Amino acid sequence: MEVSFYSMSETATPRRAYDGARRRRQAERTRARVIDAATRVFLEHGYTGATIPLIATEAGVALQTVYRAAPGKAGLLEAAVLSAVAGGSGRSAVPVEQRPAIRAVIEEPDPGRKLALYAHTQPGIWARVGALMRVLEAAAVSEPTLARFRDAQDAQRLDGLRRLGELIEERGALQEGLSPTRAADIIWTLCSRAIFDALVLTRGWSHEEYERWLTETLQSALLA
Repeated sequence: MEVSFYSMSETATPRRAYDGARRRRQAERTRARVIDAATRVFLEHGYTGATIPLIATEAGVALQTVYRAAPGKAGLLEAAVLSAVAGGSGRSAVPVEQRPAIRAVIEEPDPGRKLALYAHTQPGIWARVGALMRVLEAAAVSEPTLARFRDAQDAQRLDGLRRLGELIEERGALQEGLSPTRAADIIWTLCSRAIFDALVLTRGWSHEEYERWLTETLQSALLA
């Protein structure tokens, strides 16, 4: 019987590709489970009290699986923060400006509406990431790697806000004498975790009240 090696390779290659894709999906799901478990452990025990064995137990995986998910405990905290900011570990690899909520802010032509859309993102972000950021701040005091990560995240956020100021300036809508850099400083301050914590966590404002105040304050402070 004549055997076609060409036919054999054609049938074998898709199978290998399928198996490879399935393994990657499984690895991604396992990593997401580890990051979710690490988040819970960091929030409950803090950075110092969180251990790799504890995270492995919480995730229901072997120690080696945790080490494959991120480079050590610092890497796990970084991954947990990025996952919280993105709204899920599956989204953390997507560039910030390609995420739907930020894309909507960028593409909105009306400056007032643009600021309202940005304000709308803030309650959810701080509700998800605020407690983890407190863990990060405490850990960064003694962990240079985490201090650099924190500073890089701050710089990235400020760059994004400067771009937001530029988009408003392009519409001729910034107040006279206000530069995009100064606008970014104002947005940075008004949208800070400290203000969210003060109004929502300490004073008991609802997310809707906070968002409404933030929208009105941003528009008043920035728009001509």
